[in-house]
Amino acid sequence: MHGIGEWAVAALILIGAFFILVGSFGLAKLPDMMRRLHGPSKATTLGIGSLLIASMLNFIGVSGRISFHELLITIFLFLTAPVTAHMLAKAHILRSQKDRGSLSPTGRPAGWATLDVDK
Repeated sequence: MHGIGEWAVAALILIGAFFILVGSFGLAKLPDMMRRLHGPSKATTLGIGSLLIASMLNFIGVSGRISFHELLITIFLFLTAPVTAHMLAKAHILRSQKDRGSLSPTGRPAGWATLDVDK
């Protein structure tokens, strides 16, 4: 692998490292659970995805074949990270009594956490 491929891999590694750093900093420094959820679910997912894409490009450049392992990991990561963040947010809303009182009404029979313990 020469020239542009190496630069692309290096750029993706730097971008991935930056997003992972930002996501980790957000996880450590944000004040409450709902804000802390955005660090790993958004920024860190982009960082790991960027590193996996860099790994795929490097494998293509070195061996001339596509690495399906990294492709499957990337697809799985981008499909499961938002679902996990959504489930964590719903669980927090369900368990936190003081946060539930400050939410606006949904306009549906079910509340924000799908299970209304007040009824």
